[in-house]
Amino acid sequence: MPITNNDNFDFISLIQTQGLDDHIASLRYAGMIQHALLPDHDILGEILKDYFVLFLPRDIVSGDFYYAFCNRQYICIAAGDCTGHGVPGALMSILGISFLNEIFQSKADLKANRILNLMREKVMKALHQTGGRVEAKDSIDIGLCIVERGIEKLQFSGANRPLIMMRDGVMNEFKPDKMTIGIAPLIEQPFTNNVIDILPGDSFYLFSDGFSDQFGEVTDKKFKYKQFKHILESVTGLSMAMQKECLEYSFNEWKGNTRQIDDVLVFGFQF
Repeated sequence: MPITNNDNFDFISLIQTQGLDDHIASLRYAGMIQHALLPDHDILGEILKDYFVLFLPRDIVSGDFYYAFCNRQYICIAAGDCTGHGVPGALMSILGISFLNEIFQSKADLKANRILNLMREKVMKALHQTGGRVEAKDSIDIGLCIVERGIEKLQFSGANRPLIMMRDGVMNEFKPDKMTIGIAPLIEQPFTNNVIDILPGDSFYLFSDGFSDQFGEVTDKKFKYKQFKHILESVTGLSMAMQKECLEYSFNEWKGNTRQIDDVLVFGFQF
């Protein structure tokens, strides 16, 4: 059958649609690869008393990532938020996971702030960052916790991401350093190592800023960090699985039909 002008238009549309389908298929495959690099839930269940992970990528692949490492002496839990989202963010997240693996497998005496100091050096070196104006400004914000087995203390170090602890219904927030992993500051400072006494029943939360930055369909305003903390307070005492359900419901209710603007990650856990 001869191709008329109308037929030609349909043919081009078909090619464009096929191209879009191929792109989405590639993203989905990349998402499977990224997901394979994240901690296995069976392993998380073995090293943590209870936990949940609310992980909502905006674009199939994510610039947010969560991380776990354990050996006979230490348990490490982390949550990272990379510059951007989608493919660029996912590439940064893979870089972050790779560097954490490299550091943990090469260090015997683990200190949370030293891990972030080393990670910053590796990211800056990999991206050739010297603080110049024209270079890449990609970076990783991260909260990292380390618990030494048999010792009721938790080390926390944060690069722009805090740690929240709930104990007997009371919230304690541990502030991060106002520095990121990457982009050499004018005066480079070491990260702070916070040492926290922990008790049975304490719940901890690491998270990206995607939840609090989401705009609502009704208000056209951001959810905001204060309201996010209020939800965490309201769900305390529930199982981790129920807490995840409540958080996800609250996020979707707020967002409504508005487009999700960023990746969302909330990692709640108990030791």
